Amino acid sequence: PRRRPRGGPDIVKMSSAEPGRFFCTAGRGLEPFLAREVRARLGATEVDCVSGKVFFRTAAGPCELRKLRSGERLFLLLKKHSPLPVARNKGKMLHEIKSLIIEEPKYWLDVTSVWRKLHGHEGKKDDVSRENILALKRKSEEETNTASKRQKTEQVRAVVSEECQVEAAERYVAPERVNDQECWTESETSSELLSKGSRENPTANEHLSFSFRVSCRCSGAIAKILTSQEIGRAIGIALVKQCGWRADLRDPDLEIFVHLNDIHSVVGIPLFRLPLANRDYIKTAGLRSTVAWAMASLAEISAGALVLDPMCGLGTILLEAAKEWPEACYWGADISDSQLEGADENIRTSGLMDKIELLKASVKALPLPSESFDSIISDIPFGKKFKITNDAQLLPNTLQEMERVLRAGGTLVLLLSQDLHKLMDGLTKCGGVDSPEATADGNSEADPEKALSVDGNSSSLANGVGESFLSSRHLGSLVPDGVYAVSLGKTDAFIHKYRKMAAAGN
Repeated sequence: PRRRPRGGPDIVKMSSAEPGRFFCTAGRGLEPFLAREVRARLGATEVDCVSGKVFFRTAAGPCELRKLRSGERLFLLLKKHSPLPVARNKGKMLHEIKSLIIEEPKYWLDVTSVWRKLHGHEGKKDDVSRENILALKRKSEEETNTASKRQKTEQVRAVVSEECQVEAAERYVAPERVNDQECWTESETSSELLSKGSRENPTANEHLSFSFRVSCRCSGAIAKILTSQEIGRAIGIALVKQCGWRADLRDPDLEIFVHLNDIHSVVGIPLFRLPLANRDYIKTAGLRSTVAWAMASLAEISAGALVLDPMCGLGTILLEAAKEWPEACYWGADISDSQLEGADENIRTSGLMDKIELLKASVKALPLPSESFDSIISDIPFGKKFKITNDAQLLPNTLQEMERVLRAGGTLVLLLSQDLHKLMDGLTKCGGVDSPEATADGNSEADPEKALSVDGNSSSLANGVGESFLSSRHLGSLVPDGVYAVSLGKTDAFIHKYRKMAAAGN
């Protein structure tokens, strides 16, 4: 097969003032939300949206990049190529993969320089760069040292942080704790190997001060030939030999992320140690924060608006909305004392006590005036601990109460399980109007460019759809305005958006 061109995307030329290329992972179905957000928040260009990732170019700095709310993890993009040609011979495949990663020594020095600038380490190439140059000069001597080569091989055994072959959406959900525990156990073993090697040859690692690990994920045709662990080990060995870096699974200076599938071959470096989806202002996590933000972005929240979550749980939706649109006022209601206590603790932790009010109430009988809220956003419970029962009338009754307290022209945004999604579709079709359906890849027929806005100004309501719908005995004046399929990790869900039509004569 023809050798692919080497070199990263303008990595050598990039400076703090020039646009850099990045990609951000996203939960399945949240890609259009993230694509819209990077354009609106970062002024991003060359936005390319694929399953589980959004690629873009921006001159924004780390502070602005860290403000992204619909993404999972952010990477500096080093390479993006077409899928690797699949061969049955493992050795040939590994050679192709290593040729994708391995570059001239100066390339990796430039990569680390750009990475350090993004982390605020401006100025000259520091001791790490000089030590790497010395390491490269000593390369030929080291290759003749059998003991050193054996020690490096031991180090590389710790390089691989093998991740589950799942969609990007599922990477940082509940199961991650189990994976983390496995990684920590593996890293302890690697630390023992490293310390043992240092004792045997105290001078062998003096120049290997720059540490790294390889996180590899592969799926599709290539995963049938090679495992993530085999790929990561091969890349790690090559980098140790070429650059003189040392492997450190526990606390590396640099993590190299490699994702190979049937769509593309991607290499990147994480910009931040923690995922963007980890919110420091949420003490007790409830709904996934990225999904909560996406729901709030659909609600068209404006300054001075009154926003309600009538089944607020731990208050995640309210917190995400209040952080992004602080000029509005927020109310949360729940029937559970324990949920309200958790929500109150989260609100205090986030410092939003003056923005969010809580009250104990049933969603079937809210002690609130009619037409008093501009937006209603809610995650209809369908988990193991809290869920809507099988009572067929409960959902319609809940919707009628939400409709009552929502102002004409206001928006209603709901997160529904697959079963409730089907039930809602049945209620909608009773009125003779089909709701915009989500497509298989999670994109709705409702234009996400119109439906989403960081500043809350949008409108995607089609003209003329409300007249026959008003006769529906279930949804009254609520007109469907978009459906978005999203992943919650182990299960899928649907975000439904509605708008309340004004009554005739008003």
